[in-house]
Amino acid sequence: MADPSACGTACQFIKPDYPAMERAVHGRARGQGDEQFFGPFEAMYRAALTSAAQGAQWTGITTALAADLLARGKVDAVLTMVPDAHDRWKPQPALITEAADMVRARGMRMGYAPLLALLEDAQAAGHTRLAVVGIPCQVYALRRLEASLGFDRIYVIGTPCSDNTTTENFHTFLSLLDEAPDTISYLEFRADYKVELRFDDGRTRLIPFLSLPISDLPGDFFPLTCRTCVDYTNALADITVGYMAGEGAQWLVVRNARGAEMLAGLGDRVVLSAPGSKGKRHAAVKGFIANTARAAGGLPLRRMPEWVRPIVSWLQPRTGPRGLEFARTRVEMKAAETILHLRQAMPAKMKNMIPDHVWRIAAPYDLTPQDGETPPRDKP
Repeated sequence: MADPSACGTACQFIKPDYPAMERAVHGRARGQGDEQFFGPFEAMYRAALTSAAQGAQWTGITTALAADLLARGKVDAVLTMVPDAHDRWKPQPALITEAADMVRARGMRMGYAPLLALLEDAQAAGHTRLAVVGIPCQVYALRRLEASLGFDRIYVIGTPCSDNTTTENFHTFLSLLDEAPDTISYLEFRADYKVELRFDDGRTRLIPFLSLPISDLPGDFFPLTCRTCVDYTNALADITVGYMAGEGAQWLVVRNARGAEMLAGLGDRVVLSAPGSKGKRHAAVKGFIANTARAAGGLPLRRMPEWVRPIVSWLQPRTGPRGLEFARTRVEMKAAETILHLRQAMPAKMKNMIPDHVWRIAAPYDLTPQDGETPPRDKP
């Protein structure tokens, strides 16, 4: 962008201030209970469109929200990602101005792309009302810059992150999953502890999490920033749309009045119900922490006897954490991962990069601050 020095203010991975940003966006910082895990919210739902959109990752709620804003004239443009013309898995930032054109943004992409650079293109085009669809680190930067951008109104539709890597690395991962990786058209980590693959010829395939070739990936497959993310659930979005507590549907976290306004715009096109919560997370998180610590800064090791894997894979979706408990599990795992990886790789940055709520989430697992890992407190 024109002022690259703004990165020092905008970047989530330098010195994030989530309490201040939550107050600026939502009028208050996160409270107790599930807000400690998920950030401020007004309501949470399991949700699905009554008619699933063809080519959508789930049923198409994220793109439907954005398309509805365009159709009703609430925004002039939507800033989002579409697939690269030569690689369907590579993200390409785009400004979309027609509701029908949101079909291009359906589905998941893996890789890095400068989404927010197009804010200047939006300004140059004369757009004054904007919707942005982004992952947490993009949304944090947007919120830090928002007051200086000069838009009359910005709607933010956030998706939870599930870690990122280069598109080239992702192609390597696909090649470990199947003998015909170029024919894979869809990949999703599901809440039933399986990865779903779809293929160009209409085939589908389910792979249990425990059968994934995670231990065959290089330790830097995910960058340190992704392994130390403190905002898995996109707490600064107006509405978060993801899978973690959806139990086969989508999970909607309505965070403020603007998020409620967007959801209301879908009317009876979306079916809403209360999210469920089943199982216990403590043992799963403890096991993850032990593996992450043993990996010494790399990816968690998941090597168990081959004969055990089918048994555990059968048990996980039946007795493991599900619904909101599954979402809490993932957030606790990310909190632990952040602390362990920073402690191993960049301990001097811990005092600035780890918000207090992350320490509170990790505390039940005996992950507490050591000397120098938190900012010095003002003396009374």
